[in-house]
Amino acid sequence: MTSSDLLTAPAPAQTSPAGLTPAVEGQLPEDLNRLINSVILPGFVGTTVPQWLERALENGLAGVVYFGHNIDPDSPEQVSALSAAIRAANPNAVIGVDEEGGNVTRLQSRDGSTIPGAAALGALNELSTTEAAGRAIGQLCRDAGINLTIAPVADVNTNPLNPVIGVRAFGADTALVSAHTAAAVRGIQELRVAACAKHFPGHGDTVADSHMDAARVDLTMAEMAQFHLPPFRAAVEAGVASMMSAHIIIPELGEAPATLTPAASALLRGMGFDGVLITDALDMAAVRVTVGPGEGGVLALLAGNDLLCVGNPLNAYTTGRDDESCYTEVFDALHAAAVSGRLPVDILRRAAGRVQALAQWSAGEVAADKHDAVDWVSVAARATRTDSLGSGSLGKTPVLAGSGVLTLVDARTGHNMAAGPTENFLATALHHYAVTAVNATELSSAELEVALMQARGAVLVLVDSLESAEQAQTLELVFATAPQAVCVNAGLAPAEPTLFPALHAHGFSRVTAEAVVRVLETV
Repeated sequence: MTSSDLLTAPAPAQTSPAGLTPAVEGQLPEDLNRLINSVILPGFVGTTVPQWLERALENGLAGVVYFGHNIDPDSPEQVSALSAAIRAANPNAVIGVDEEGGNVTRLQSRDGSTIPGAAALGALNELSTTEAAGRAIGQLCRDAGINLTIAPVADVNTNPLNPVIGVRAFGADTALVSAHTAAAVRGIQELRVAACAKHFPGHGDTVADSHMDAARVDLTMAEMAQFHLPPFRAAVEAGVASMMSAHIIIPELGEAPATLTPAASALLRGMGFDGVLITDALDMAAVRVTVGPGEGGVLALLAGNDLLCVGNPLNAYTTGRDDESCYTEVFDALHAAAVSGRLPVDILRRAAGRVQALAQWSAGEVAADKHDAVDWVSVAARATRTDSLGSGSLGKTPVLAGSGVLTLVDARTGHNMAAGPTENFLATALHHYAVTAVNATELSSAELEVALMQARGAVLVLVDSLESAEQAQTLELVFATAPQAVCVNAGLAPAEPTLFPALHAHGFSRVTAEAVVRVLETV
């Protein structure tokens, strides 16, 4: 089938597809509750298994997704013990986690990822290094008893104003993203950890965050096929075990989010993908404030998804609801739809079969653990780009040479919902310097100017978006008051070199922060 065939293929019917048997009262399977559980992947609160979750796992729940609050960084064995307890309740459980490396990590969320993120790897453009990074992520997950990492990001970040993808993508070039997506998939899956390419059919050209709003892609499907679909096709060719559907609206596919649109899954299956199609979280605004997570789960299964990611019960927008009720809302909606005949039992069985096939594959033997001897700080340092450093008013003296005293101005405004709030890893990486930390968002312009006039030694100003008017205004004030300052850009690097001294790190994590310090001590 050609790409043009895929774009014109009719969408499957939303109810009672051909060859599937609707469930009606009196014909329901005895294991209906187990069958419904087998397609649900909820989050939960705590670092141990709550009673409701244990019961659900014993009754066939597909598995769980870990978030940062499920990980105790002070107890190295806690997460593997948690995974073991989950599998004691359901030996075939799928345990997933958003472990992308770089900005988005759950297993290393407190201290920051030790593995460079996609933008740094794309900037370096060494496929063998990206594959090694995939192996490192796979090993990190395997050591924790996790068999699904919801990575890599296969989106092509063609819109620099994109508020949720950005440095999580390998770049803005389709061919580059395709090659690195495939390399990351190969690396992750060498450890029998399922990779999950996301967010199909491509979240890279949006200007809204689907966590908080309906994200729309105003491109034709011909444009999507040219620029955004190839990385997902590359993931399929690399044998990716799962994909994540996006809550984005593409007009030619319909006015519902792609997760709820049969045409989107038909497009993916037409690429030859027969793995597990996982929804993005059902608690995100594109679903939550329209049809709701329960109905969203029903529509997602009818649209061709296999596994329903419920979401993070500690998200601000779920405050006031406990973790069990987030799960039961989806379970109850699926049960009602199955009993009424609206959700054919065969759809549930087909989805459950794919999920169990993934779990069984992940339980296979790995030839050997893959610990590549890679200095990831060196990798992240080689990926950095410096503009206007080492010349002009800075001379040839390294930026961080001299007294060991510096001022660090944090000009960042907010955080990416996917990454969540993080510590200032750069301040931590500068631990052997006498650092005066200044949070620009907490000061007036006059107060910031006074702080800068009192600064001794080097001045670093940390930003995560050169497109942000507020951060640009802070940069202008910093350079006007402290001409010796250097911008540390943790966001997307501009296409053209900046005229002001800058180091572009392509992300913000522990490894990139340590790389920034290493570079600034030498340039």
